[in-house]
Amino acid sequence: MDCALPPVTRPVGRRCSTNPIRLSVSRQLGRAIDGAWWPRADRMTNELPGLVTALTPLLGDITAINVNWQPLQRPPEFNWPGWECKRQHVMTVSGPHGLVNLLIVPYTTYSALALMVLRCAADLPVTAADREKRAYLTADSILRAALQQCGAAG
Repeated sequence: MDCALPPVTRPVGRRCSTNPIRLSVSRQLGRAIDGAWWPRADRMTNELPGLVTALTPLLGDITAINVNWQPLQRPPEFNWPGWECKRQHVMTVSGPHGLVNLLIVPYTTYSALALMVLRCAADLPVTAADREKRAYLTADSILRAALQQCGAAG
């Protein structure tokens, strides 16, 4: 997947993760939504070190991570109708070189839809044929809802 992030380097002797971070980031930051993160499990905190490692080359040493939801608030379920009425989860990760606003894709989201949300959120190209598919139409609606919630619809 095309992404603005350079490859993550690891110290010698450390094994590569068998579960890489599922992340997309736009080449140009500064939008209300700059990309998306699709965690592998309900407990995102287990994957935060990997997310920080992936974003450090882009942002510098991470100085803050902020979220727009309460600790016990579940993310909207994208696989079924009803997500439209719920607040989209957005995480802002900051460093000395900038910040990135990531739309959180719930870990239970079907792969085709989740991958399309990752592409749409990072403003990555989508083929004309894919634009007719349900996954794209839903992903586009999810992104529009998140942008509207952030006050950046337009």
